[in-house]
Amino acid sequence: MAALVVGAVAYTANVVPIWEGIREYFADSSAPMDFVLYSNYERQVDALLAGHVDVAWNTNLAYLRTVGLTGGTCRALAQRDTDVTFKTVLVAREGSGLHGLESVRGQRLALGSKDSGQARILPIKFLADAGISLDDVRPVIFDSDVGKHGDTGRSELDALQAVLGDEADVAALGITTWQQLKQAGELGVEEVWTSPDYCHCNFTALASLDDDRAEAWTSHLLAMDWDVPEHRRILELEGLTRWVRPQLEGYRSLEEAMREQAIPLTW
Repeated sequence: MAALVVGAVAYTANVVPIWEGIREYFADSSAPMDFVLYSNYERQVDALLAGHVDVAWNTNLAYLRTVGLTGGTCRALAQRDTDVTFKTVLVAREGSGLHGLESVRGQRLALGSKDSGQARILPIKFLADAGISLDDVRPVIFDSDVGKHGDTGRSELDALQAVLGDEADVAALGITTWQQLKQAGELGVEEVWTSPDYCHCNFTALASLDDDRAEAWTSHLLAMDWDVPEHRRILELEGLTRWVRPQLEGYRSLEEAMREQAIPLTW
């Protein structure tokens, strides 16, 4: 059987060993695979639509654009357990006295890249849902690494540094960035508010992918086991403990945010 080809974006040096490990895991299965790396998610989505890859490892934004570009016929195959409970965290300098969304009103709010769901698009929506528009805050924008959809975390770290340098009062971070900072003990900031859960990445395929091939690949992916050392090494690098079936309801808030903010679902 021909190898199923998966597309992924090269947003960090870890991407190569991650995908080499996953390819090795699939090598002796009934669903062998290979991978192709792209420089940005827009190019990866185009490659999926053109049939250059069979499956794309997409951010939530890239997934929703694929949904839009295919008229809703694409399908999500799997995601990480950590993708199901993704969150945005608003942080401020320690001792700021800020707590809750209402306290952000009138503050200098540092936001990440325009294509980052966690650091810009969804924070704006969550504020709007609480009756706080961008006119009610003083936005400080960091459009770092556009095309990576916030995956590098650079714009979040830029926002954090703005808070620490007293160039902003509040910063929007994705939960993974926040957890990494806490684990490293490099704080100086405290949590102001944490969002409800939403979904982040998933493996996206077109409707034209053969059902049996898709299911064989997905089932083998889901069989990766944290208790198997060779599997755990890959899982740790990719930031999960197990792969799960997609929970599509978790993309609703970002889809609503994109429509409300006139962010195109197609191009």
